[in-house]
This record gives sequence, structure tokens and C-alpha cells, in this order.
Amino acid sequence: MSGRIVVLAGGLSHERDVSLRSGRRVAEALRSVGLEVEERDVDSSLLPALLADKPACVVPMLHGETGEDGTIREVLDLLGIPYVGAVAEACRVAFDKPVAKTIAERAGLHTPASIVLPAESFRELGAAAVMDLLVERLGLPLMVKPAKSGSALGCTVVRAADELPSAMVSAYAYGTVALLEQFIDGDEVAVPVVDDGSGPRALPVVGIKPDGGIYDFSARYTAGSTTFQTPAALSDELTAECQRVALTAHQALGLRDLSRSDLIVDADGKVWFLEVNVAPGFTETSIVPLSVQAAGLDMGTLIADVIQAAAQR
Repeated sequence: MSGRIVVLAGGLSHERDVSLRSGRRVAEALRSVGLEVEERDVDSSLLPALLADKPACVVPMLHGETGEDGTIREVLDLLGIPYVGAVAEACRVAFDKPVAKTIAERAGLHTPASIVLPAESFRELGAAAVMDLLVERLGLPLMVKPAKSGSALGCTVVRAADELPSAMVSAYAYGTVALLEQFIDGDEVAVPVVDDGSGPRALPVVGIKPDGGIYDFSARYTAGSTTFQTPAALSDELTAECQRVALTAHQALGLRDLSRSDLIVDADGKVWFLEVNVAPGFTETSIVPLSVQAAGLDMGTLIADVIQAAAQR
């Protein structure tokens, strides 16, 4: 395609460094297939620059709330500039984990039992009493995470009741609402979904085996701390089911172009939907590039095809 492509990366979220790494890698992949690419941060100079010289398409590689809550996409819509990815409304829904879980359940997917608890309610009702009820309802172990956050920031597995207070504090450090979920023991996998204009399709399933047992921020972005299996060591039947779940989530949430669903396959072969990412990472340790490679695709060509489709909408 002709015209300048702007890759947005950086921003002010807790995932700024990850975003910069993702943006750099995407820009390099696009340049490798001959596209003109400009990398830009999100700051006060961005809007004047976009207005002065509108690009053919924007690729948001912004992670975290300010990048995935739909805000930047709403601004691009106001400017009349095409972009890769879901519209603002779909981003807001997908980034809100409790809301996304509800929609996934309505679409027939399995999600862990959960409770949503705003920080104000936690304090007003009495933290100690609330925590006793949480453990009684969800059992142990359980997962505590911010309702709106990425890269597993603020997420904690609670295996004993006395670990819950610090886990709640960690979750509230990244947002005012915490999501507590039944902990599903099993194999963690992730499935990217891509649409280059010919309809959404699931890419190969990636198996995730972090050395520490939990796929936290360090395990995600520290080279060598997680073993990835691409494709995942699953039966053909389970592989197809994981891909079906990812496609169902992508479509039920109204996403487009690219997403990545995080799933758990338990010992009984049941596939559980955890969450979906509307701006998945493209760093050296990220899942989507591994899946693209396993599919025998060139990353630059694939992203260029997605951009082409987005620019023509």
C-alpha cells in the first residue's frame, strides 16, 4: 500500500516500556516489507502532527489503560484517520475484565466464578469481614487482579487466607476495582485472532509454561523466564476448541483486525476464557509473533495486510 503508516507506542501507562518495544518491532517488520513508517509517542505534539499531515493508517501499539480503553481510537475517529484494531466502544468493553467475562458467558464460554469489589465498598463494609466472605464464596486458591489492567500487573494468586490483604492492596494499586476469580488449575494457553480482510481466523495456539508457575509481568517480559510451546501440546480436538473459544470471544466482544485471548485448559479438557487483549504485545517475548511464525507467516506481510484492510474501511 502507499502512504505513511504511523505506529503509536509509549504513552504514560505502567506498560510504557513494553509498548515502546512492541512498537519498535512492528515498525521494523513493516519497513522490512517496504512500507514508509513513522514511530510516534503519545504526547502534546501528536495531534498537531497528525492534523498537519494525515497518515494513511495508524497502528496503535499502546498497552495498558490509556492505550486499550478506547480513548486514542476515539480521537482518531474524530480526526477521520483509519487505524488498526477495534473501535473505542469495543475496546472499553474488552478492557473491562468483569464486563468482558459477562459477554463471554452470554456467548456460551466458560469463565471462572468471580466477584467484583470496588475499593470503596471494600473499606466501607469492613475489609476483614469482606475477605472472610470472599474466601468462603470462591474458595482457595483464588486469583486477585485489577478489573482494568494489562500484562498481569497487580495480579496475585492467593493460596492462603492471610495472603488476601496484600493481594487486594496490589490490585487496588492499579485501579479502583478488583476482580477476584476462582483459580483454575490447568495449562495456560493463548490464541491470537487476526483478520486481514478475509474474515477473522485463529492462529496457532501457544502453550505457556512460566518457570515460577505464574505468568506474571516478569515472566511475560524477561527473556528465558517462560517456556513457550508453539503450537501448544494439545490434542487436535482441544486445539480446535481453544481456537473456537478465541474466535467466539473476538466476535462476541465486537473486536476486529487483531486480538489475543488468554485461556486455561483444565485436567478435564474444559477450556476456560480468562480475558482478551485488544492490543497484544509484539515484543521479543510476546505470544503473537510466536504464533505468526508457527503459522508459517511473515509478520511484516501479515500486519501490512491488516493495515491495508483497515485503511480501506
